Amino acid sequence: MSDVYVVGTDMIKFGRFPDRKVEDIGAEAALLALADAGLTIGDMQAVYSGNLGQAGAGVGQRILRQIGQTGVPVVNVANACATGATAFREGWMAIKAGVYDMVLAVGCEQMGKGLLGGAGGGDGISTEGLLGSGTMPSVFAHVGLEHARSYGTTFEQFAKVSVKNHHHSTLNPKAMYQIETPLEEVMGAEMISYPNTKLMCSVNVDGSAAAVLCSEKKARELGLLGRAVRVRASALASDPYTQHNLAAMDFNAVTKLAAKTAYEMAGLGPDEVDLIELHDCFATAEIVHYENLGLCGPGGAGRMIDTGETNLGGRIPVNVSGGLLSKGHPLGATGIANIYEITTHLRGEAGKRQVEGARIGLTHVVGAGSACAVHILEKV
Repeated sequence: MSDVYVVGTDMIKFGRFPDRKVEDIGAEAALLALADAGLTIGDMQAVYSGNLGQAGAGVGQRILRQIGQTGVPVVNVANACATGATAFREGWMAIKAGVYDMVLAVGCEQMGKGLLGGAGGGDGISTEGLLGSGTMPSVFAHVGLEHARSYGTTFEQFAKVSVKNHHHSTLNPKAMYQIETPLEEVMGAEMISYPNTKLMCSVNVDGSAAAVLCSEKKARELGLLGRAVRVRASALASDPYTQHNLAAMDFNAVTKLAAKTAYEMAGLGPDEVDLIELHDCFATAEIVHYENLGLCGPGGAGRMIDTGETNLGGRIPVNVSGGLLSKGHPLGATGIANIYEITTHLRGEAGKRQVEGARIGLTHVVGAGSACAVHILEKV
């Protein structure tokens, strides 16, 4: 089976674009990624399009109407917050299986303001906080409170995640927000669902990202290996059955399963990873995923954030893009935007936020349902 490489990738600056259609922003990212590879849509043998479905059917085909209808197969993917990563993985699998040599993966979404996962108007997030609610702010509040109960994690430690990621975003021109938020400001912001304040919740934005994937043979033939990044592992998992979760969502268990699969596929451990883009949909989520991804042992996440290990310049920088908390979280685009960020660092092209000497990077997304995707990328 061929190795698979990312030979082109890009994303638009995340924001809000009420005067544009979802296929407009998807087409923009697709053209940017193709230009990054020095290729055209005519070179693609298939397209994998990620959109959570709020924009209607056939988003991939609608993108091709903008950039070139070549008659190639189009697969439209929806898989909660792992939608973009799943579209990317489908393209990876098709090349790995020898069906195609070159494909385009694109993820795009237009989000409404308010509650994570909702579209349109309203400010449902501002009324969140009822115990027992199944909405995402409450779910991840419960995740954080359970971590605090088990390990003594503090409100301040959770808040430091936002301080870090908002600082990182000031170095990323494609982030929705590029604003410093001091610890006191984060902790004093409107409480959404304790312990997550408003500044500890991900930003609902419009956005798109795309990647061109290629077989090793084709990349070599076209002279594209110079800036190419190898996909060393691609893992996708759903909730494993346990006596504790039964039919419920378990973001911890599904992340541990996907991470274990990815590390085994890549033949390496978490101590060999140089940087990570993980699913910080809420500040509490980032803390628990340090442990789920094996960056530290149980209960060690609070110490990691206190000592700056996950800051740019630290032992294992996490969410140097600004993460979902500042860059934004357009559901269908997030997984591929993470691929773009890691690829940019492995190429040495991340500018002021560059993780020096980065050779191995990991991306992680997890969505309600549950669906978790972990990719490990390697500098060639």
